[in-house]
Amino acid sequence: MTARNPYVFIVGAARSGTTLLQRMLDAHPMIAVVNETYWLPRKPKERDGLTPDGLVTPALIAKLLEAPKFARMELDRDFLSSLVARSGPISYPAFVSTLFDRFANDRGKPLGGDKTPGYVRKMDALHRLWPQARFVHLIRDGRDVCSSFLDWTKGEQTAGQYGTWAEDPVTSAALYWRRSVLMGRQSGAALGSHHYQEIRYESLIAHPLETCANLCQFLDLAFDPSMLHFHRGRTRLDGDRSSKARWLPPTRGLRDWRSDLSPDEIGRFEVACGDLLDELGYERGPASPSREARSRVERVKERFTENAEAAGRALPAGW
Repeated sequence: MTARNPYVFIVGAARSGTTLLQRMLDAHPMIAVVNETYWLPRKPKERDGLTPDGLVTPALIAKLLEAPKFARMELDRDFLSSLVARSGPISYPAFVSTLFDRFANDRGKPLGGDKTPGYVRKMDALHRLWPQARFVHLIRDGRDVCSSFLDWTKGEQTAGQYGTWAEDPVTSAALYWRRSVLMGRQSGAALGSHHYQEIRYESLIAHPLETCANLCQFLDLAFDPSMLHFHRGRTRLDGDRSSKARWLPPTRGLRDWRSDLSPDEIGRFEVACGDLLDELGYERGPASPSREARSRVERVKERFTENAEAAGRALPAGW
C-alpha cells in the first residue's frame, strides 16, 4: 500500500506565521501536525544510521533520540526499536512514514503532517523521499518579516548565518526572505498544483474562514470549524508574552512595516527585494532609496552570495 504520511508540510520563511497555520490545521480532527522536525532531510544526506542503500539500522534510533526536535513527536525508544526489529530491512522513507502514522494515531487522527519553516528550501529533497506529500507555502510581506527579525532573539542566528548581519541586519533579513520565498516558489512550480499551494499570511489574518476552507480543499479534507477555534482555552494575555506564546487567534496589526521600520530601512529592503514585492503584489513604500543605500545593499548582497556559495547553500534562479 502506498504511504500517505507525512501528508503535508507547512513551509515558509521564518517569522511568516507558519506556527499560526500549523495550530489551525492541527486543530482539524483528521490531521495532526508536528511543530518543527528539521531532521527529516538531513539523515539521508548524512547517511549516519543508514546502510549504503538507504536502509534503517538500529544506530539511527540512537541518533534520533539525541536530536532535540525529535522529542516533539513523543515516540519512545521501545516503539522505535521494535519497529526496526519487527519490520526487518526498511527504507528511510518507509520508516519515517510509519513514525508519522504513529504520531497521528496517538492523537486519534489518520493523517500526520509537519511544520518546519526551513523546509521551504528543501522541498525538492522531501518530494523525492515522499512523493505523495503536499506542500503549503505561507508567504508574508517581507518587510513585516524583517520587522519581526529585528525584534527576535534568534534573528541574527537565522538571517545572520550568511555572515552579513553585523554590517546590515535589514538587508540580511531581506536577502534571507528573498532566498526562501524564491526557492519555495521555484520548487512549487515544478511540483504542480496537486502538490503545492501558496497561502498569503495577510489572507489568513483577514479572511481565516475562506483561507482555511481553500486549504482544506487543496488537502482533500472537509473544512472543520475547529480550525478557527484552535486558541480556545489556550489564549494567555497576562505577562510580557510574544503573540505566539499568547496563543492568539488570527489578529490584525501585530506587525506594520510602515511604522515599525524607518524610511531608510524600508528603502534598503526594497532595493534588495523590490522586484519580488512587485511580483507578489505588495505595495511599495513611499521612500526613495539614496545612492548610499543602494551601494550598501549591493555590497551586502555580494558578500551574502559569496558566503552562501562557499557554504554550499543553493541560491534560486534569477538571484
